Amino acid sequence: MTNNATHDPAHSVHWADDARRQLFDNWLGRIASRHGLRGQTLRPASSDASFRRYLRIEGTGSTFIIMDAPPVHEDVRPFVQVAELILAAGLHAPRIVERDLEHGFLLLTDLGNRLYLGELQAAVKAGDSTTIAQLIRDATSALITWQQLVDARGLPPYDEALLRREMQLFPDWCVAREFGHGWTDAQQAQWQAVTDLLVKSALSQATVAVHRDYMPRNLMVCDANPGILDFQDAVRGPISYDVASMLRDAFISWEEEQEIDWAVRYWQQARKVGLPVPDDFGDFWRQLEWMGLQRHLKVLGIFCRLKHRDAKPRYSEDLPRFFRYAHRVATRYNGLGPLARLMEPLMGETRTDAFY
Repeated sequence: MTNNATHDPAHSVHWADDARRQLFDNWLGRIASRHGLRGQTLRPASSDASFRRYLRIEGTGSTFIIMDAPPVHEDVRPFVQVAELILAAGLHAPRIVERDLEHGFLLLTDLGNRLYLGELQAAVKAGDSTTIAQLIRDATSALITWQQLVDARGLPPYDEALLRREMQLFPDWCVAREFGHGWTDAQQAQWQAVTDLLVKSALSQATVAVHRDYMPRNLMVCDANPGILDFQDAVRGPISYDVASMLRDAFISWEEEQEIDWAVRYWQQARKVGLPVPDDFGDFWRQLEWMGLQRHLKVLGIFCRLKHRDAKPRYSEDLPRFFRYAHRVATRYNGLGPLARLMEPLMGETRTDAFY
């Protein structure tokens, strides 16, 4: 594999760091012949909110995905660990074909390009309720299997320290950095009281393997369905977390009646196979809402951090969706009302027009 073949201007793979480009060339040159990889076909596949990116390359009989994860920013070992756990559970994830753990390069099987998100958006636009129901049914069944069979014992705990660090992203990056607001001592106390309630709720739940981003943007329509992506941050944590992620997504929203229907179907399946969900659906729904609120506050902070620290402003376009999720829950339960009042100045005076 030559430098010219891999980095011909005809294709659009950009390397900001020439030294990393050379490391990549050397690695690709070592593995190319084993899989018939053709460097001239290398092209961007996708990127995400981290420093990882994904490239697609053609090989013998199929295409492959290359993960490029600079070690100074990313560690590919959790991805490798969780991928092996997922495959051992009989679920569909990219298989690791080649690896260079030291330099952060992985060659993966290609699950295609049919994201759940695009398929669901197209089905919504077409009024195709059958496709929507089938996709959610498959995602729910896969999640049940994940929670049953993905071994959580070796995963990091979703402990109090992590929960609190995540929630602190909201005041640090959304309240202060994005909106330039400062809280009084009384408001800080209200925030801490709400944080305590949400952390207590999360830690009271039964624990399973938690994907942490089980949403349509990380699920692929493929055979077998779904393919699961972006799982490297998996932890051992609250059983309601991934259900909340799936139903209250960053990029597509559903009517609450539909959310409840899907949540009931999940809860019924979970009870049938012996997963440790509450015996009463109302208790589970409360867990899900409070867990989702913790997640949405975290995401509000992360999206603002992506804008201001990482020069990725497009994520902040979805802030209204998360304010809507969070405000709705905060106005519904005793003890969370102060959070709603803390959010309202950020949402503006025309909440009903802009956010609902």
